[in-house]
Amino acid sequence: MISRKLLLVISLLLSFSFAALAQQDSIPLNTLIQKTAKFQSSYPIEKVYLHLDKPYYALGDTIWFKAYVTVEKHQPSGLSGVVYVDVINNQDSIMESLRLPVKNGFSNGNIILAGDTYKQGSYRIRAYTNWMRNFDSDYFYDRTINVGNAIDNQVNTFITYKSSNKKGTVKVDADILYKDPANNPYANKRVSWQLMRNGDALSKGSGRTDDKGHVIVDIPENDAATITSGSLVTGLDMGERKTVTNSFSLRAAITAYDVQFFPESGQLTNGIRSKIAFKAIDSKGLGVDVKGSIVDDQGTVMASLTTSHLGMGVFALTPETGKAYTANVTFPNGSQATYKLPRVQAMGINLAVFSPDTANLTVKISANELFLQRKQNKSFYLVAQSGGVVYYAAQTVLQNLVYTANIPKNKFPTGIVQLTLFSSGGYALCERVIFVQHNDALNLTLKTDKPSYTTRQGVKISVSAKNNTAPVVGSFSVAVLDDTSVPIDENAESTILSNLLLTSDLKGYIEKPNYYFNKPDQEKLDNLDILMLTQGYRRFSYEDILADKNPPIYIAPEQGIEVSGILRTNTGLPVGKASIRLLIPDRNYSAEAITDLSGNFKFSNVVVMDTSKITLSARNNVNSKNLVINVNGELYQKITKNPNQPDEIVNIDSAMRPYLDNSRKQYQNSRVLKEVVIKSTKFEKKPSHNDFGTFAGLPGQADHEISGDQLKDCPLLINCLSTMAFGLTYVDNNFYITRDYNAGKKIPVQVYVGSMPVDVNFLSTITGPEVASVEIFLKDGVSGINRMNQTNGVLIINKKVIKKERITRAQLEALIPKQNVVTFPIQGYNKAKEFYSPKYDINKNSAIGADLRNTIYWNPKIITDKNGVASFSFFNSDARGSYRAIIEGLDAEGNLGRQVMHFVVK
Repeated sequence: MISRKLLLVISLLLSFSFAALAQQDSIPLNTLIQKTAKFQSSYPIEKVYLHLDKPYYALGDTIWFKAYVTVEKHQPSGLSGVVYVDVINNQDSIMESLRLPVKNGFSNGNIILAGDTYKQGSYRIRAYTNWMRNFDSDYFYDRTINVGNAIDNQVNTFITYKSSNKKGTVKVDADILYKDPANNPYANKRVSWQLMRNGDALSKGSGRTDDKGHVIVDIPENDAATITSGSLVTGLDMGERKTVTNSFSLRAAITAYDVQFFPESGQLTNGIRSKIAFKAIDSKGLGVDVKGSIVDDQGTVMASLTTSHLGMGVFALTPETGKAYTANVTFPNGSQATYKLPRVQAMGINLAVFSPDTANLTVKISANELFLQRKQNKSFYLVAQSGGVVYYAAQTVLQNLVYTANIPKNKFPTGIVQLTLFSSGGYALCERVIFVQHNDALNLTLKTDKPSYTTRQGVKISVSAKNNTAPVVGSFSVAVLDDTSVPIDENAESTILSNLLLTSDLKGYIEKPNYYFNKPDQEKLDNLDILMLTQGYRRFSYEDILADKNPPIYIAPEQGIEVSGILRTNTGLPVGKASIRLLIPDRNYSAEAITDLSGNFKFSNVVVMDTSKITLSARNNVNSKNLVINVNGELYQKITKNPNQPDEIVNIDSAMRPYLDNSRKQYQNSRVLKEVVIKSTKFEKKPSHNDFGTFAGLPGQADHEISGDQLKDCPLLINCLSTMAFGLTYVDNNFYITRDYNAGKKIPVQVYVGSMPVDVNFLSTITGPEVASVEIFLKDGVSGINRMNQTNGVLIINKKVIKKERITRAQLEALIPKQNVVTFPIQGYNKAKEFYSPKYDINKNSAIGADLRNTIYWNPKIITDKNGVASFSFFNSDARGSYRAIIEGLDAEGNLGRQVMHFVVK
């Protein structure tokens, strides 16, 4: 397929003026094309998209999802057989990590938002394959979801901030409204508060709510970085020694704006009229409407600027060398600011792209006089690629100031196209990113069997999938939601179209990505082009490709779970041609592998469900007592900052109120036990640092503690602690106190298991179920631990107490680890649950209790037949009003489709 495209792109040349080359080109155009094609075939771009059943959730809900793993032109990927899905909290700790098998590019799973593990707040869902981990994690599937608490939340809050600058510091007042679930204010209640940063309380205070439930928190003056990186933790005194705690992010507490400017093709050049895009955002990272003017250094107004969409806009300017240009901008609150535009280049060439009609792109290459004088008769190349595949290439000789040419849009697929102008030496001079929209999505239709329905009535919906008019076999997922309890801004949705065609190829935050695909018109297409001017596209570097500088590959594509290692003698020599036996006791599974000459062994496609233990044995070899098995550890993906922080909701109680009200009714309706009487309580002492004299000088209470319940599903302690240890940073196989590490003090924490000091590597031998608790001390009190060990901070692992009982000699020998037999936990495949959809008989009395489902129906396995047809059926809930059915998916050729249909329940 690559060779066919090569022949195509080489034959496509722009209608520029072609003259005889004045000199031999240093890098021929076909060399550039061939190297790019070779790179693309060697390093295919794999993507993961998750279709979630809902846009937001409540505690106790289940997140249902289908994973679409694609490669090249969105075709189902055969490259990877495993996909990973992580749930990350807003403290950058992994709450849950799923490993799912991928079949023919598809997988499905679920995440239960258990109330004892999850709390109200914002979470990230991140998905990727092992192959994708070789490249920039900015291109992983990464989505922010907001989770409310409708189960036991007695206090609903709403917070607003007011900030002011004072002599280099910032003053913030927070107005917090407290109400009960019935929307009644908590009046005359005492509220205590703390400003927290990296686990430390920087300031604290208290106040009392007024008769309307408001309290004003007066945060002392501080520097902006301290406030915005912290959180406000409040406690509402409910009486009877009960306090309800709430935590509010201060990331957007300070009113601030910023504007950035993006000249088309990357620079302003003397005498060349250019489009300049701009983007204005607030402290949350969301676009804001601004207006203003562009003036030169003489105060002459050169252009006006006004936002077109979500803080973005564009204006034109013909810059001159020696002049400086400034933007005077007015923000929504009436404040003003000035910004300098990029410096004007005295010599240069620019690349501009226009879309005059639906069929063509117009490319305009403009050089100024100085550039033409110095580069006349030199060769230049124009290359256009999408998804790493070159679809268009052209070569010309510079003889005029301006070249224009039309390129048919049908040369490119739907999606982002990168046009780059090269010198003959292969140096990228300028670049322009555009979006080509063919409106060629699959024609999906959903049709109900009745014009309307009643509650609890059966519904049958037929599916038709066509590519233009031809029926297609495709794989789809469908969700049916109650519109009343799950209202949504369709423009803000993450869809298969907005993700695979747009956000998966761009770095940075894209606000309301589905706006550009939700009933597109000319205005939306124009705004999409402005978005292209403001976003960077850096999937790969032409400079590296031409220099044959390929990215290092650390992880091979993964077709299944792999267990590997090396067999050595106890003197360290590798043992070749030896037998290794793999056993999974709880599955009655065994397999055998033979080591190579270097002692390496590997078991491929090991089917392990959930968290199981694997045993490797080398006993069936000569002199087996002298053999040692070393297992290769699993790699865990590090956590990066949330690229979609602006999607986090601070006031979840109010923003998600219809959903949470419905979830609260659903929970109350489903409960059987209204009252629990505790007759007796047995106190069980938990292991802690107080059990050991070694820690006598430590504070009585740890700064942070991780309970054993939080670690019960952790396969390897070191991997879980690297993200769960609040206040600590895990870098280069050591733990550091975060605040000190960020300040440049890189002294590791002292780690103990019980009273025994250990190396951090020792934690890789411990599983979560073995641990009773983990205690973190940011200071060592008067113990002298840090002074003696040259460390900073103390991390104590308290293991569960093992009941003492007499054992036989044979049992004792069984407890002694044998180096030729290794047993270790491994993360297996997570088994996906089946979505439960109740069945009703409308002629009989239905089940007791109200049916208040939010997700009426979910099915990740809708497969159309050769006629492009499929169907599914379900029963309505007790909710009346509008229901919404959403179907997404793709066919074998990578054609994407999405459709939304509404129907009425009376």
